[in-house]
Amino acid sequence: MNKILIILLILLGCNSSYSPHNGDIIFQTSKSNQSKAVQAATRSPYSHMGIIYIKNNKAFVYEASRTVKITNLEEWIDRGKNKKYVVKRLKNADDILTSDALRKMKEVGKMYEGKPYDLYFEWNDERIYCSELVWKIYKNAIGIEVGKFEQLKDFDLSSSEVKKKLKERYGEKIPKNEKVISPVSMFNSELLKTVYEN
Repeated sequence: MNKILIILLILLGCNSSYSPHNGDIIFQTSKSNQSKAVQAATRSPYSHMGIIYIKNNKAFVYEASRTVKITNLEEWIDRGKNKKYVVKRLKNADDILTSDALRKMKEVGKMYEGKPYDLYFEWNDERIYCSELVWKIYKNAIGIEVGKFEQLKDFDLSSSEVKKKLKERYGEKIPKNEKVISPVSMFNSELLKTVYEN
């Protein structure tokens, strides 16, 4: 491929093949102050995630960051490390994610809007963390469990970043039996296929 053709493809936007779909699940490496600890504990670069919604022909990410909120897709991508992201989709999305299913997903998601981020990763609805939000939307709206639960003790808690965060959050009483759904568990779900990675 010659240089002129490459330049034309870039100018025309042909270097980006991602077409956002309602219900897509998007992952990134967050630049938040807990990201390194999440990466170390889960042995994965992906420390933040959300669910794609299309609204008025524009793509947004419904996410749990400081609060549960909807964020413009481009703004969400810009917040990630090096603007890298991966998008996954249900393998049978065309059959499962009907307009009725998507309506139910948005209704379920609306219940969590404005709730604060859960720094303690507790499995309740008072506070919500990112993977918990996406998991509950899929499960409570259409009965699909994306990813497998683990307990806090199943993660790698040996690094200095992880130990520091655990001490900050829990002191000496670390709830090692707490049920957790991690971004990497959802990322590795056999129910999903990768549709875009930059």
